[in-house]
Order: sequence, then C-alpha cells, then structure tokens
Amino acid sequence: MSGHSKWANIRVRKTAQDARRGKIYTKYARLIEIAAREGGGDPTTNNRLRGLIETAKADSVPNANIDRAIKKGTGALKGEAMQEVLYEAYGPGGSAFIIECLTDNRNRTLANVKATISRNGGRFAEAGSVTWMFERRGVVVAGGGDAGLGEKVGDPKKLEDIELELIDQGAEDFDATDEHLQVITDMTKWTRIRDFLKGKGFSIESAGLQYVPKQTAPVDASAMLKVESLVNSLEEDEDVSEVHTNAVVQ
Repeated sequence: MSGHSKWANIRVRKTAQDARRGKIYTKYARLIEIAAREGGGDPTTNNRLRGLIETAKADSVPNANIDRAIKKGTGALKGEAMQEVLYEAYGPGGSAFIIECLTDNRNRTLANVKATISRNGGRFAEAGSVTWMFERRGVVVAGGGDAGLGEKVGDPKKLEDIELELIDQGAEDFDATDEHLQVITDMTKWTRIRDFLKGKGFSIESAGLQYVPKQTAPVDASAMLKVESLVNSLEEDEDVSEVHTNAVVQ
C-alpha cells in the first residue's frame, strides 16, 4: 500500500525529554479522569478507560498517576473537573488545524489558543470550518526497536515480510521512512496493530486516535517552517493535548 498521508499529521515534539514526559503524564491523567467520570472507574466495564490505562502504561506513566486520575474522575479525590474541547484554525499557506485540549477552564484555554494562533500567523475558525477536512482514524507510529530492522524501517524488503500480516490485522495504509513506520487503521483496530507490531519487536512511539487529513495542503518550505512554529507554540500550552494539520511541504 502506498501512503496517502505522507506524514501530514505533523507532531512536533519537545527536545527537552523531561518537559515532554511531564506533558505526557498530564495528558493521560486528564484523559483518564474524564473517562472515569463519564463511564466509571472500573476498567473491566469501561472500555475507554481500559484502553487509556493500557496506552498510558505503554508510555511509562506511573501506576500512582493512573490511580490518582481515576480517583479524581470518580470523585474520590476533589479537584476541578476536566473537559475535552476542540478548536479549529487556518494556518500559514492555507493549512488547516485541529487543536484538541483538556482543560479545567475553557475561557483560559480559548484565550490562550487564540492568542497563540494569531501570534504565529494563523486565524481562528468557527466550529465545523475545518473538521470536515479530516477523519478520525487509528494511528500507530513505531520504530525499528528489536525487530532486526535497525534504522532501516523503510527497507522495502523488510516491510514486505509484514505487509500482508499488517493488512490481516486491519492496516489500511502506512508510510515508512528509514527510522519510523506509521500505520493507519480504523478507530477500532489501532490496539490490535499496536500489539502486533510490539510482538514483532517494534518499539511503539505513539498509538491512538488522531485526526488524519482527507486531503493534504501543499505549502512551500518557508510556510512549512511557520506551520511547525505554530504547532510547537500550541504544544507548549499545557492545556493542548494534540495538534493536527493537513500541511505537507511541496
């Protein structure tokens, strides 16, 4: 299968490992809290909570953090209730953005997100202006890990060995570089793809639901630098959990 996204879903990660890890912990704590509040604190009867706990543990989130988030969600621990909010924007070069947030203060988050977008050459958009350009998909990003692929994850001969198996597991598309493999599937099969790749010795860098663009927006190199700056600035906000864009460099 040939990739249609071509890494369009840009995810600029912080270079400071401690800051990145801290944000990952915060993100999972908020998601787990919301899931426990909406569906109860028992992962055997709350599918969303169970999935979040699995991915949080795969991302090395301490059990104590997970337990505390569940207790906050069920009311056993007091605190301001977290909410999920979604914002839309237009970025440099005609690109489109979806910004997912987890917040205990919608007014604060909205003001901060709007300011960041404006400061980086973007324009805040009304609800529904951008979401139709994306679809919710399961996305798994893996590295070579102990799979014997070294840094050559994108080696066609190596990928041929697992391509049919990936399709059998539910993969609908994938892109590969020398260091990473990105697999796209439907919303219900990403955990199966994740577990399959782990079983093959791949290291899982991220796995979950993302907004994948239906069509990409080609931008020149100069505009792409501005797009990346906007993504990075948004992700500096603790309330921002995910940033998605359809921009690709032409």
